[in-house]
Amino acid sequence: MQKVQIKKTDLLVSSLCMGGCPLGGYGWGDTVRQDLIDAVRTALDNGVNFFDTADTYGLGESERTLAEALGSDSSKAVITTKFGVRIENGKTFYDNSREYIFQAVEGSLKRLKRDCIDLYQVHYRDGKTPLSDVAESLERLKEQGKIRYYGLSNIHKEDEEELKQFTVNPFVSFQDEYSLACRKNESDMFTFRDSYEMTPFTWGSLGQGILSGKYDKNCKFDSNDRRSREIYVNFHGEKLLKNLEIVEVLKEIAIETGKSVSSVAIRWILDYLQDSVVIVGAKSPKQVLQNAEALSFSLTNEQIERLNKISKE
Repeated sequence: MQKVQIKKTDLLVSSLCMGGCPLGGYGWGDTVRQDLIDAVRTALDNGVNFFDTADTYGLGESERTLAEALGSDSSKAVITTKFGVRIENGKTFYDNSREYIFQAVEGSLKRLKRDCIDLYQVHYRDGKTPLSDVAESLERLKEQGKIRYYGLSNIHKEDEEELKQFTVNPFVSFQDEYSLACRKNESDMFTFRDSYEMTPFTWGSLGQGILSGKYDKNCKFDSNDRRSREIYVNFHGEKLLKNLEIVEVLKEIAIETGKSVSSVAIRWILDYLQDSVVIVGAKSPKQVLQNAEALSFSLTNEQIERLNKISKE
């Protein structure tokens, strides 16, 4: 199993991280709870020891499902969860205040059935709380033994000025959307990795599933699946057609390597954005195994270049 040492930590994690958004049972079409639990077990049994979730996924249901699935094997897993997205009275907003951080961590610890969270991440910046204040609150949680390390999610170039203010950057990781279907954040990913000694995590690594090879130009989703909404551009209009061109190249390489289409898409990230962790959600053990194939091979330079060429935005 290919692993990555998260920078500035003693956390050795699988390069493939199981994303917990589908575990919330909301927004990804029909799900079967037992399949979700079995997916987690399959991941753990096949060397995936890293699990990403958030308190807002299914309004806490993802954390509860993950805890149930891991059971007595929880100590074998490295868990990262996120805070900062609040949903109250039907409204969604961001909150990085000290009061809310302290409140949020207690909820996550309870749902995860843990005394300590391995990696606690700011899900989204709230646009008003200085990053230095956020770090101060998270340091207090470290001192209290409630978290071990902390990181950032969904950060971009405009956040760099605040990071420059730290003599030593206390954030050990960052995550953002990145895939063959979404390369707009590529420059930022390399900058934060190389200049701020942070380990990159990628979400949306399969473009919400379009890069799995399962869909065509006539794909439709029920109203209980977020991908039915046009804001999920990977499945609509010209973007969908462009993505399907990428999928055709992925299929060619999948035949050449004898691997699944999704594993080739994941492998491209691991080979191109080195020292990264790829986060991929799964709703069944079958999907977990297809994704895990990515850790058993590498792409050639020629295959990487073909994918680079077809996916450039």
